[in-house]
This record gives sequence, C-alpha cells and structure tokens, in this order.
Amino acid sequence: MARLNPYLNFSDNARTALEFYHSVFGGELTMNTFAEFGAAEDPADAEKIMHGQLEGEGGLLLMAADTPSSLEFPGTNSNISVSLSGGPEDDATLRGYWEKLSGSGTVTEPLAIAPWGDAFGMCVDGFGTSWLVNISGTQPS
Repeated sequence: MARLNPYLNFSDNARTALEFYHSVFGGELTMNTFAEFGAAEDPADAEKIMHGQLEGEGGLLLMAADTPSSLEFPGTNSNISVSLSGGPEDDATLRGYWEKLSGSGTVTEPLAIAPWGDAFGMCVDGFGTSWLVNISGTQPS
C-alpha cells in the first residue's frame, strides 16, 4: 500500500525536533546519522540526522532529516502545513497534540469551533513547522 507522509527538513536540529515530536505523538522513533550510513562528506555532518522516522499509532508517520553542508537549507516552507484530523472519538488525543505543538511555538488560529461545525486550529511549532488540527463532528456546547 502506498503512503503519503510528511518529510521535514532541518538545518542542524532534526534530532531535537524528532525527539520533541516523539514527546508529542509517542510511538517508535528511529534516527540514523550521516556517519552511520557512510555519507558524511563533511566531518561536520557526521552526527547530523540523515534519516529519522517516527511511527505512531493509527498510521501516523513523520520523517525528518538535517540538510547536509553540501546542500542549501531550503528554510521553512510557508506553503505547507501538516494536518492532524479525526472525529469526536479522537477529541482528547487531538487536543493533547494541539496543546504540545502550539505550546512550543505560536498559535495562528486558536482551536475553537469553526463555521463548519468542527473544532479547528492552526499553529507553528517551535521548529517552524505549520500544523492544522481539525476535530470533525464537534458541536458547540
């Protein structure tokens, strides 16, 4: 089965970012450095993350890597957001994710009942990644 999942790029803090996302989402985190793959052309890249993967429950899959010195870091991409969504049965889980992600950065749209009836919020975490959280079927109290 094919999968579509986010692959985040970092300048030199992929390890710290992945450890943060692990604290948010739980699951199994694996990280490999450029040195482990014999791909550290620049000694400064040896301990940078060449590939990191966080696999959580429910099919959650997030990958990330550091940009090696030989390439230009693309910076944070303002036209991409990572979306987390679910139904009322996922409310507590999604709100927990929201609290941790938004607490590390900036809330751009508070998590609240949107005009379409779902709870919706937007934030940028402390690593510059944009997140959307949508809890469908939520009704105003």
